[in-house]
Parts: sequence; C-alpha cells; structure tokens
Amino acid sequence: MNRLWRASLIVAVGAQLGCGGVHYAVVASAASSRLEEAKALGAEQFAPYEYYFAREHLQQAEVEAAEASYSDAVHLAQEADEHASSAIALTQKARRVRP
Repeated sequence: MNRLWRASLIVAVGAQLGCGGVHYAVVASAASSRLEEAKALGAEQFAPYEYYFAREHLQQAEVEAAEASYSDAVHLAQEADEHASSAIALTQKARRVRP
C-alpha cells in the first residue's frame, strides 16, 4: 500500500470516528517532513521568514494538540506545511540563481 493512500485512509477513518488526533497526526507529520527538507536545503539562510514561521507554527500546533485543541492544531500544522513548502521553493530558486 503506498504511503499517500495509507495516509488518506487513516484520515478518512479518523474523520468518520471523530478522531481529531489522527487527522492532526497525519497533517503534522507531513509538515514536519517538509520542514526537515527545508532545513536540509538551507532554508534557514535562503528563506528565513518562511522557515521560522513554519517551525514556530508547527511547535504551536504541538501545544494545541497536547491540549486536545485538534482543530487549532490542524490549522497551525497546515500553515506550517504551506510555509515550509514556500521555504523549499524559495531556497531552490535562490540556489539556482547563485553562481
């Protein structure tokens, strides 16, 4: 079973069961992976605003999840994922431009 399909199945089952923690876990895991990728590419240097925005939002998502505020946690993790993706794109662009 491929990873994306499995994650989608977990989210669908979690949504049916009302399990916000499962949905949060899937979204946070994706955001965390993307943030690690951004760091590995050098986003701290090339896209610091996006990188640190993503990092702080993911940390706050963890706080919200620990308090069982899963809706807020998911929202924060999604924002983290979006900004980590932006950090990756900006870093890749900056690396292509540099001699």
